[in-house]
Amino acid sequence: MSTQTLQPPAAPVTPRGRVLPSPVTGQELILVGVIAVLWVALALTTPAFLTAGSLQPLLVATAPIALVGVGMTIVIITGGIDVSVGAAMMVSSVITAKALVEQEVALPVAVLLAVAAGGLLGLLNGLLIAYGRVHAIIITFGTANLFLFLGLQIFGSRTVNGIPATLAFFGRGQEGRTLGLPHAFLITVAITAAAWWYLRHTAGGRHFFAIGGDPHAARLAGVRVQRRVLLAYVVTGLLVGLAACFLIAQGTSTLDQSVGSGKELAVIAAVVIGGTSIMGGRGSVLGTLLGALLVQTVTSGVTQLGWKSQLSDLFVGVFIIVAVGADLLRARARARRTS
Repeated sequence: MSTQTLQPPAAPVTPRGRVLPSPVTGQELILVGVIAVLWVALALTTPAFLTAGSLQPLLVATAPIALVGVGMTIVIITGGIDVSVGAAMMVSSVITAKALVEQEVALPVAVLLAVAAGGLLGLLNGLLIAYGRVHAIIITFGTANLFLFLGLQIFGSRTVNGIPATLAFFGRGQEGRTLGLPHAFLITVAITAAAWWYLRHTAGGRHFFAIGGDPHAARLAGVRVQRRVLLAYVVTGLLVGLAACFLIAQGTSTLDQSVGSGKELAVIAAVVIGGTSIMGGRGSVLGTLLGALLVQTVTSGVTQLGWKSQLSDLFVGVFIIVAVGADLLRARARARRTS
C-alpha cells in the first residue's frame, strides 16, 4: 500500500463527521453513580469495606487492568482488538522476574526490561495487523498462543521463586503508597489523564477516532492509517509491560504460570463497560478507568460478602451486556438521525 498521503485538512479530523464527545460523558457519570451506590451498599453490609485495609488492595488490583485498558481503548477506538494482552503480560512478568532473581537488577532496569518486552510483543501484533491486512482478533488470538508458549518456555519450571522486593514501590506495603494511595494506582491515573488529553486535544489523538469511524475516509484526509494502527498496538504492549511490574509487586516472592491468565477478558470488560464502542470510532480512557474500578469493586464485594466467586463474573457479564446494548441503541439512533 502506498504511504503517500494528501495534505491533512485544517479542521480536526473526526469520525464520520462527528464532533468529539464532551469532557465527561453520560455513561461516565452513570458509572460514577453505580460505583458510589455499590460502595455505600458494601459499607453498610461490611463496615470494613471503606477502611484502608480494603480500599488499598482494591485500588492496587484496579491499576493493571485500567492501565492496559488505556491501550486497549485506543486499539478498540481504531476498530481493532487485542486478546493477547494476558499472555503478553505473562511473558513480560516472567522475563522481569527472572532478571530480578538471576541478575538482581535495580528497579529502573526491571521496569525498562518489562516495558521493552511488552513493547516488542505489541510491535509484532501491530505489524501483522497494520500491514498484514488480517483482522485483529485472528492475529491476536494466534499471537496469544504464541506468547503463552514463549512464556512457558521462559518459565522452565512451574514457578519463579525468591523474587526480591525490588518492585515494592508498586506493591501493597507501606513502600508502595503515598498519602495512603497506592503508587500503582496513582501512576495509572496519571497515564490515563495524559492519554485523555492526547486523544481529545491533539490531531494525532483525533486520528485514532477517524480511523475507527471510517478508515478509507481517514486515509483520504491524510491520516497515515497503518502507522497509527501500529502505534496503538505498540502503546498497548508498553503498558502491558508496566502492568506486569504491578502484578509482580502485588504478589509474594513467587511467580507462577497463571500470571496474566484471564486479564484480557477483564481489560476488555473494563473498556466496554466504560463506554468505548466495540465497533470503533468512539471511546474514553476515563470511562475505562471507571469501568476497571467497577469490575474490581464487584469482585472485591463478592469476596467480602462471602458469596461464590462465580457471581462476580455474572455481574460483570450483565454490565457488559447492558453497555453493549446501550451502544447499539445509540448507534441506531444516530443512523436514523443521519438517514
